[in-house]
Amino acid sequence: VRNLLSLSWPAVVTQSLNMLGPTIDMIWVGKLGAAAIAGVGVSGMVVLLMNSARMGLATGTRAMIARFVGTDDAEGANHIAQQTIVISSAFSIVFAATGIFFAEPILVLFGLDADVVAEGAAYMRIMFIGSSAMSFRVMTEGIMQSSGDTVTPMRIAIGYRLLHAVLVPFLIFGWWIFPRLGVSGAALTNVISQGLGLAVGLWFLFTGRTRLRLTLRNFHFDPNIIWRMVKIGIPASVSGVERTFTNLALMWIIAPFGTLAIAGHTVHQRVETVLMMPCMAIGMASGVLAGQNLGAGQPERAERTGWIAVSFAEAIMVTGSLAILVWAESIIGIFSTDPGVVKIGSDFLRISTAGYLVFGFLLVLMQSLNGVGDTLPPMLITMIGMWVLQLPLAFFLSRFTDTGVYGVRWAIVVGIALRALAYGTYFRMGRWKRKEV
Repeated sequence: VRNLLSLSWPAVVTQSLNMLGPTIDMIWVGKLGAAAIAGVGVSGMVVLLMNSARMGLATGTRAMIARFVGTDDAEGANHIAQQTIVISSAFSIVFAATGIFFAEPILVLFGLDADVVAEGAAYMRIMFIGSSAMSFRVMTEGIMQSSGDTVTPMRIAIGYRLLHAVLVPFLIFGWWIFPRLGVSGAALTNVISQGLGLAVGLWFLFTGRTRLRLTLRNFHFDPNIIWRMVKIGIPASVSGVERTFTNLALMWIIAPFGTLAIAGHTVHQRVETVLMMPCMAIGMASGVLAGQNLGAGQPERAERTGWIAVSFAEAIMVTGSLAILVWAESIIGIFSTDPGVVKIGSDFLRISTAGYLVFGFLLVLMQSLNGVGDTLPPMLITMIGMWVLQLPLAFFLSRFTDTGVYGVRWAIVVGIALRALAYGTYFRMGRWKRKEV
């Protein structure tokens, strides 16, 4: 419990701060109107789609570094970190090209109004072109966390997120000496702040002010190590892409119900993300400890860590659900004062609490399995739960029953419950304890 808590609480802060970026953006962008909210919301999910693929490959890095640290092999862990630089560089090129050439065409596919496409494309293009800073910042954070240092990434996150929170309204609204950039100002602030986080993170790694010191000594391109990381990471990438594609498909199902429904769904997603982040961080810490314990030959300790982490996450989700049931309108009101958005967003939130009651199982056990490198089962559970069950049910309920757009939220509740049951069953079986990386 002590090890889990010492890793978890800084990771909770870090993950929450990382996800506060889109939330802070939405608070200020919400003052620009429903079109800006919808545009940034859809664009944000496309950005998340690409980020999901990158974060999935980072799972291979985390799993392998945790194992090397567990066997007390610092040189091997450093070699893994060196190869991560190669993967991050490749992703940065793909991100930038996507933003330059495909921003508008991607948004047009959703059948959005012209003003929504214009707002969303401006946001997406800058986020993608500036993805190098974000990609390498995530790399430095992952290296430190998987080595067992979650405090340093937390300190870095506090610094760059404070800069973001202060700077974003100046660039959106043109306060003081800054130009009025609208939604582009929100995207540019993200790039600037994450660039600062990258610079500080690299300084900590290369100067040895964290648990694993990164050096470029004897650096060479190692296709074997990269393939091992990619082999672990591809199922996690597919899982992340599946989840994000599901959200995009849900947005496609919701779009015919109008801009207010899209805006309400977007704001709801931001609130849900804030609630999920502590649980994701606890799961990440559980995965790091599980990987290190497997490396040290302690599989039973790895399993105990997972179940303790689940209990912490469930406490957070139940408490958050109670707060939502009481204050849903006030929570949505933080992001938008439009009565239509507040009404539909608060209804979405209250329906979602039915799924939140078991969400802790899903979030923690998925992260724990990814942390030990057993990434194929989460991919299959995600695929079946979301694409075979959740999406068809969302389409059916919203189109052929009286629930209308609210049927989408009820379908998501069913999907969460079934996936949580699947994760709990598989984790209990214990096959992941024999996973080699």
